Amino acid sequence: MTHVLTRTLDRLTGHERVTLMETERMLVLTKGRITAILGPGEHRLKARDTVREVHNIERLRFTSPYTRVLFRERADLAEAHLTEVRAGEGEVAVILREGVPYEVLLPDTRLVLWTVAGPWTVERHALTDTLDLPTALARRLTRTGLTTAFNATEVAEGHVGMLTVDGVLMGRLAPGTHAFWKVGRHVAVKQVDLRTRTHEVTGQEILTKDRVTIRVNLTADYRVTDPERAVGAVKDFEEALHRALQLAFRKTLGALTLDRLLAEKVTVDAEAAKTVRAEMARIGIEVGEIALKDVILPGEMREILTAVVAAEKEAEANVIRRREETNATRSLLNTAKVMAENPVMLRLKELEALETIAGKVERLTVHNGTEGLMTDLVRLRD
Repeated sequence: MTHVLTRTLDRLTGHERVTLMETERMLVLTKGRITAILGPGEHRLKARDTVREVHNIERLRFTSPYTRVLFRERADLAEAHLTEVRAGEGEVAVILREGVPYEVLLPDTRLVLWTVAGPWTVERHALTDTLDLPTALARRLTRTGLTTAFNATEVAEGHVGMLTVDGVLMGRLAPGTHAFWKVGRHVAVKQVDLRTRTHEVTGQEILTKDRVTIRVNLTADYRVTDPERAVGAVKDFEEALHRALQLAFRKTLGALTLDRLLAEKVTVDAEAAKTVRAEMARIGIEVGEIALKDVILPGEMREILTAVVAAEKEAEANVIRRREETNATRSLLNTAKVMAENPVMLRLKELEALETIAGKVERLTVHNGTEGLMTDLVRLRD
């Protein structure tokens, strides 16, 4: 009965009943002015001349076209129900809900939250010249999915990262993970390998002094000793090394004939290497061993050289054969002289010859005894 009377009274006076849940709040404007923020429960409101906004506090943020007016005209209501967080010009604010990162505010931004949805705390981090943030903080933000406020990069072992902000070199980064705030400035990290590496120049065409076109393959060991100079002095230090090798060997080899180049290859390497090392040292690159690996000749030139080498080897072989024949003849002559002076030795050689002959025939007939045989076969003296 009481409920019916209440409804009847509300209709007569132009009011109505509104019920809000525990997770709901209502912003009420009467005749265009903010009058209340209502919590859970039943509320009696005028049916006319009121504007109502129902908000779900589980969404955590307070979003309304009346936000600025609320803080300006009804600061008491805003203070009672809302938490406003602002990040200054040179700082980043990390908002935590119950100790867990919820949102990151970049410089000159604000966020309004329902106070009852907290508790809320704020960590403020001043922006440095390098825009870096602590590694532990970056990991916390990554675990909660708040990765849109910063960029992360990893510097590999054996490398150094050269950090630039808006094109200005800011310093080195050690191996590991590094993170930087996204605040409208351009941050770049160029990794420089500090290990010893090998650079190759293949198929470099060179015209020798006697106008023979050859192709050479070069190799050079190098390492970066001064990353700042290597990055700042030239656009690409590997390209600079490549060009220095090309020019040095082209100049050195182009001043030699083909025969001299092939004969003095080691000397040529040393002369060109000295030039390359001096040039690269000026940009922070230490060059180690430089080698002229291959000299590739045109097809017709290879055939000519092959024929020349074959002729030289054949001539050497003929010389060796003649020398051996001469040595053999000289040995026979010496043997003949010894036998002529020693009849007993000659007789022994005769017996050896007879033994050899006897081993090659099936039957041997001896007349007049062995003495007569030996006398008939060989006469020592006329």
